[in-house]
Amino acid sequence: MQLSDVAAELNVSDSQVYHMVRSGELPAIKVGGRGQWRVERARLEAYIEQKYAETADWVRTNPLVDRDD
Repeated sequence: MQLSDVAAELNVSDSQVYHMVRSGELPAIKVGGRGQWRVERARLEAYIEQKYAETADWVRTNPLVDRDD
């Protein structure tokens, strides 16, 4: 997938996806003579599952507290 496709899938900007790739957060490869970035769909799906797990862990450790008490 092109980075723009990944951005559309995640509903974020192209520059955010580029940063995720360059930082190593999202695995990608460079292909072609111009070195265009590509992300395999399976890697993107694994990334999304990882983020769901991280979010679930965060929710468990940061319970919602009623602030009116």
